[in-house]
Amino acid sequence: MVNVAQFGNDLYSGKRSIDFIGNQKRWYAFSAIFIALALVGLFARGLNFGIEFRGGSEYRLTGVANTEGYEEKAKGAISSAGIDGNVLTTVIGGNSVRVQTLAAGERNEAAKTALATAFGVEPSTVSASLIGPSWGESVSRQALQALIVFLLLVALVMAIYFRTWKMAVAGLVALLHDLVITVGIYALFGFEITPSSMIGFLTILGYSLYDTVVVFDKVRENTAEAIGSRRSTYSAAANLAVNQTLVRSINTTVVALLPILAILVVGFTKLGPGTLLDLSLALFVGIGVGAYSSIFIATPL
Repeated sequence: MVNVAQFGNDLYSGKRSIDFIGNQKRWYAFSAIFIALALVGLFARGLNFGIEFRGGSEYRLTGVANTEGYEEKAKGAISSAGIDGNVLTTVIGGNSVRVQTLAAGERNEAAKTALATAFGVEPSTVSASLIGPSWGESVSRQALQALIVFLLLVALVMAIYFRTWKMAVAGLVALLHDLVITVGIYALFGFEITPSSMIGFLTILGYSLYDTVVVFDKVRENTAEAIGSRRSTYSAAANLAVNQTLVRSINTTVVALLPILAILVVGFTKLGPGTLLDLSLALFVGIGVGAYSSIFIATPL
């Protein structure tokens, strides 16, 4: 059995070493494959935007005794209410059903009654909400503005703190790497993008930056000593820094992912679609990718 503490001490002291810098082309190749798959998902399948972005009506039915054939029941009910277009139906928590359609307008009450009859519940248990696409457009625009401001501030602060633009550029590349792969995974698997997902995307950039700065701080310390003493090359000193912070990065990532994983399990099995599930899914994917980029992409760059 591997003694993790001893392994970490050996990496920190230099007794053991993983050649992260020497194998940088291999890491770049892995990332290139991930990015290529992400781009295939983005351009071939596209993003699955939630109702908040495309607009429409949403109905939630509670206390449904029998959810068998729920998709056919929902489509039949919506069609009988005179509403055309696609119908997206999801079972939540085993006895609740969510139905999303095009904007119902004046046929809203007819849709509620038809759904209640189809699922055998009282019309009073059917909640309805109408969401306009302009709200989603506003959220998207503000998220994009926040992203641009965030990246500019990150570049400025890192350039000042580390006294070199090279680390700032490497950090930004790692952030964009994380964002493209995370959004690409959403596209490949058809995960729904909601405002909560957008918040999650912005949040993982902060986490990725934190992990990268921890590694870069050690890189700066080691390389300054190496240049001053001339006992080591810049690459060797940078590689030692990654080894010294490797166990810390892994521990931080695992500690962050475990509670998020618990929320994901509960969300998928009990709660169903909602803010908590959307946010935790984005965080789970993004934190994993962010930990990878801090170790294998940012420092080699």
